[in-house]
Amino acid sequence: MKTTILTPLGAAILLCSSHAGAQDIAAGEAAYQSVCRNCHGPTAKGMASFPKLAGQSADYLEGRLQQYRAGEKVGANTALMRPHAVDLSDGQIADLAAYIATAFD
Repeated sequence: MKTTILTPLGAAILLCSSHAGAQDIAAGEAAYQSVCRNCHGPTAKGMASFPKLAGQSADYLEGRLQQYRAGEKVGANTALMRPHAVDLSDGQIADLAAYIATAFD
């Protein structure tokens, strides 16, 4: 029997996702609020060693999440970010990036 384990971020996005070819801002918000805000803060301004996400473009955020998902070393927090990104689809990454880029500009 094969068991699939989802990270909290992956589970939150799967539960809230309804892709129709466009970003689902509500799914991105659910993911951010359930996982990302714990380290990046309630307004995405960063906390401690966790960088500010507010003001970043959706393209930049998507690129970083894709790098983490691919296992690329991005910076000092790669080991913390990779488990959150590894199970995300391209659509889920786009949802999350779109939410962050629009909610915290």
